[in-house]
Amino acid sequence: MDMKLIDKLFFIGRDGEDAALVTIMQTNGSTPRNPGTKMLVFKDGRCFGTIGGGSVEAEAKKEALAVLGTRKSKKYRLGINNAALVGDGMICGGSMEVWIDLINSRDMAPGQVFPTYLKAIKRKENLLLVTITAIDEGKRELVGRKMAFLPGSSEAGDLGVTEITEQARIIAGQLRGFGKPQVIALPAKAMPDKIKDVELFFEPGPQAPHLLILGGGHIALPLVRMAAILGYQTTVVDDRPAFASATRFPEAGQVICAGFVDSLKELEIDRSTYIVIVTYSHKLDLDCLREVIQKPAAYRGMVGSARKIKVIFDKLESEGVSKEQLKEIYSPIGLDIGAETPEEIALCILAEIVKVWRGGNTK
Repeated sequence: MDMKLIDKLFFIGRDGEDAALVTIMQTNGSTPRNPGTKMLVFKDGRCFGTIGGGSVEAEAKKEALAVLGTRKSKKYRLGINNAALVGDGMICGGSMEVWIDLINSRDMAPGQVFPTYLKAIKRKENLLLVTITAIDEGKRELVGRKMAFLPGSSEAGDLGVTEITEQARIIAGQLRGFGKPQVIALPAKAMPDKIKDVELFFEPGPQAPHLLILGGGHIALPLVRMAAILGYQTTVVDDRPAFASATRFPEAGQVICAGFVDSLKELEIDRSTYIVIVTYSHKLDLDCLREVIQKPAAYRGMVGSARKIKVIFDKLESEGVSKEQLKEIYSPIGLDIGAETPEEIALCILAEIVKVWRGGNTK
């Protein structure tokens, strides 16, 4: 979520003005924006953010204004078959389902779920917001109800029914660190009698990739600088004091001067972590790859020639690492743009990481 949009939401609480927050829940086929993208719509037609422009956005805006009129949040499907969208050059051939959430000053009062969630985003905490987006007619008053899962075991709010809250708690534990919105229908057998068709929308806080760079040499220097421009969190590890200092990497969030394997055993690595192996020796590259291949990172890449990669992969395979696991390693690292200089190599590595983060296919 864009920080400027978050500031606008806080103004709602201060100024007492209602708005509708449009969020892409899920997409099908080719669409201009991805799940989690948001647009804020006010009664006078002002909009902040975009979900793709053109008639897709115009249709969403119309429905958002309708929500402001009825004062009831709702789901809405935008697709090529919607009459208002036919013939628009912006159509990409897909469809998207959006959640249109009525936000008023009461929702934004101190201590409420939504502002608690937004403040945690500003602190760059690992969190999840869950919203009931569908339920059977007998419990329609619960549609739009929210709960936030905060760092540790902290929670804000509940979903109104003990069984729904408990199912959300279980799913939240599975989704921590996943990084992408999820729409999940709860199994009927987990619900009490007379409650069915429950759908939950899980939204993680917008986490920038955590770039873990193993090796503080000549490639790491431009890599950290470029990552900072993109707003990524960065950690640099090297066992040589001259190559692991805050003076050398002023833009890095963390610089660790310690053994690579020892550091990897201590560092928290999850599905928001993107690992780049650029140490100063083949043995250390092997040691690092052996350690990270079992980690749940979103990306694990290693620099090296085809010959070096084959030697390392053959060694790991002889140790019991499967071919399927090795296929998950990005090596040679980076998109092939003919890079030669450290800066160009850093650029091609980050380009590949951006593509993976945004859901593109680089394999």
